[in-house]
Amino acid sequence: MQTTDFIVLGEYCRKTDIEMSFIELLADEGLIDLQFEDGVQYLSVSQLSDLERYARWHYDLSINIEGIDAIRHLLTRMEKMRQEIYLLRKRIAAYDGE
Repeated sequence: MQTTDFIVLGEYCRKTDIEMSFIELLADEGLIDLQFEDGVQYLSVSQLSDLERYARWHYDLSINIEGIDAIRHLLTRMEKMRQEIYLLRKRIAAYDGE
């Protein structure tokens, strides 16, 4: 494991005042993946923006873990639909150009 690709979770929690139990709940629900090595928990840097988004929803908007999961699911579906619409518009434009 390259240390530049991961953040030590305990240090992150101390610096950001995010509770470790909140992060563990996110991991239990499958919203983030934690790595363990030598008894230390790590978070991939690539997941940091998701964690920060979920923390804002939870701490600023009082959304529980189930709500976070539902919102994440809906946003993912919306993004897939946007991509579908884009592809369909391209196909329509190709037919219009014939």
